Amino acid sequence: MSDFDRNYASPFGRAAARDTAAVDAGLRSYMLRIYNYMSIGLAITGLAALGVYMAAVTTDPSGAAAKIGSSFLTPFGYAMFVSPLKWVFMLAPLAMVFAISFGINRLKPATAQLMFWAFAALMGISLSSIFLVYTHTSITRVFFITAASFGALSLYGYTTKRDMTGMGSFLIMGLFGIIIASLVNIFVASSMLQFIVSVVGVLIFAGLTAYDTQRLKNDYIYGYASQGGDIAERAAITGALSLYLNFINLFTLLLQLLGQKE
Repeated sequence: MSDFDRNYASPFGRAAARDTAAVDAGLRSYMLRIYNYMSIGLAITGLAALGVYMAAVTTDPSGAAAKIGSSFLTPFGYAMFVSPLKWVFMLAPLAMVFAISFGINRLKPATAQLMFWAFAALMGISLSSIFLVYTHTSITRVFFITAASFGALSLYGYTTKRDMTGMGSFLIMGLFGIIIASLVNIFVASSMLQFIVSVVGVLIFAGLTAYDTQRLKNDYIYGYASQGGDIAERAAITGALSLYLNFINLFTLLLQLLGQKE
């Protein structure tokens, strides 16, 4: 009997093993799509920001429409960074986030992808002014610091066995707190408050990176693995949007702390 017990393999056990392997393979494919979407979005943002900056500045003072710091602006640069048009490009990414987030279930995956790429381009346009404020060397350095930190935090969120659900609620509350503090600082213009917001913001978005990665993993395992198709594809796009926003916010906050100004 003992030999029988050791050698016997339940068909239900084999089926469970096959199911687990299928879920693991699907999860890897799903997360890879998310990271691919996010990476392409970041590339579009970087190219858009650099393209706008290059078109906005000139080395010829005689043809300049305005001057910001040591940079001379072309008429296009004046329109983008000085005229009221700048507010359109500053607020447009926020409108796109709401459009994607609240309309995702009614959109075809191809349409949602195009909207995500458009959002990434608008974000790049709104971020192009950092090239006027910070040295290009410090922007590059902070980008790689952000990429390394983001990768480590996302890997932790993917591999940890700790349930981060409770921490997620706390982080969301903290996010609202720094948004309110940032709005207040627009009027009081306190450098100390800005420093505190930047430090706390880095900690919050670091935590959100790990939390969102675990949430996306669990969403697939307990939901999308059995659905697939357009539902999973739309979920991958919104997941990429979440991680993209964490990366961008982490980058801009670290740039405020570590960036070297022109």
